[in-house]
Amino acid sequence: MSVRPTPAARNSFAVFRQIATRWMDVDIYGHVNNVQYLSFFDTAVNGWYVDKGLIDPARSSNIFLVVETGCHYFAELKFPETIDAGIKVSKLGSSSVVYEIALFKQGEAEAAAQGRFVHVLVDRETRRPARIPDAMREVLMGLSATT
Repeated sequence: MSVRPTPAARNSFAVFRQIATRWMDVDIYGHVNNVQYLSFFDTAVNGWYVDKGLIDPARSSNIFLVVETGCHYFAELKFPETIDAGIKVSKLGSSSVVYEIALFKQGEAEAAAQGRFVHVLVDRETRRPARIPDAMREVLMGLSATT
């Protein structure tokens, strides 16, 4: 059995993406359903890629695919709320990127949820791993975890 992590601190992330919860994210228990958290991870990372010009989801010859994800939950998120998604790179391989992502309620110092998100760069057509180009690698290294 693994040890339950403690919530990540907001100050351990330098880059944040804001994500608004939606009415449809909430389940019958009155909070954001657990499956939506993984969608928030995906939205945060891919939005960052697009903003940095690293990929064009519709036209890039190489794309990132998720190969692993996981999440630990600490506090409920609800609708309506705006979430601050902190993202950082914890490992950069030849074709893969491992992210640490934490979801914070606005103004909160500790994560409501946090997890791991692994992307592999692949050729759009063959779906075979592709080497991360040096220019892209340099941008990704700017998100490297320091704590």
